[in-house]
Amino acid sequence: MSQAKEEISDVMTYSELTSHKPKIIYSLIKRIGDILVSSIGLIILIPLFLIVALIMKCSEPTAPIFFSHIRNGKNGKKFKMYKFRTMCQDAESILMKDTELFAKFKANGYKLETHEDPRITKIGGILRKTSIDELPQLINVFLGQMSLVGPRPLPDREIIEYGDNQEKFLSVKPGMTGWWQVSGRSTIGYPERCHLELYYVEKCCFTFDVLILLKTIGIVLKRVGAR
Repeated sequence: MSQAKEEISDVMTYSELTSHKPKIIYSLIKRIGDILVSSIGLIILIPLFLIVALIMKCSEPTAPIFFSHIRNGKNGKKFKMYKFRTMCQDAESILMKDTELFAKFKANGYKLETHEDPRITKIGGILRKTSIDELPQLINVFLGQMSLVGPRPLPDREIIEYGDNQEKFLSVKPGMTGWWQVSGRSTIGYPERCHLELYYVEKCCFTFDVLILLKTIGIVLKRVGAR
C-alpha cells in the first residue's frame, strides 16, 4: 500500500494531472489510439491465438476456448468481456457451493491466489501468469466497450463496493490495464483498490495513460522472466 502511495505522489508531479475530467481532445486521441493498437494487435496475435486455441482443444476437446462475462462499461452499459478460458466449465457453481471458499473469495477482494483456486485449469494457470488470458479483450477495445487503460470492468456484485462513488467509477471506459493493476494488484485490499481506481478517474490524461502502459509492459515482462 505504501508503494502505491509513493507511486501516486510521483504521478502528481505531472502538470496534466490537474484536470478532473478528460477533455474532448484527450478522449478523441485515446479512442484513435485504442482502435489502432487493438486492430494491429489482433492481427499480430493471430498465430498466438491459434496456438492457445489448439492447446486448449487438445487438453479439453469439448470445452469452449473463450470465456465471456457480463461487465459494467461506461455509464453502466452492460457488455460481454472476453478472455481465454482459464477455469473449469462449472467454475461458478464450485465457488457458490463452497461457502468457505466464497467467503474467502469475497474477503480477499473478490479474488483467490492461483495455487489455491480449484477452479483454475493447469493451462489456465500459465495463461494467467503471462497475462495471455487477457488478450482477447482487445476485441472489446476495438468495439469501443473498453479502452487500453482504465478502471477494471466489474460485474454488478463488485460495483456495490464503490457505494456513493459508483456513478463516478462508471463515468469512464473500463480498461485492460489500469492504475490499480500496476500498483500492486493482488497485494492491495479492496478499499485501497477502490481508491486507486477512483484516483485514475479523477486524474486520467495522456501522460498518466502512457505511464500505466509502460509500467504494465514492465510487470508482464518480469512475470514471464520469473517463470
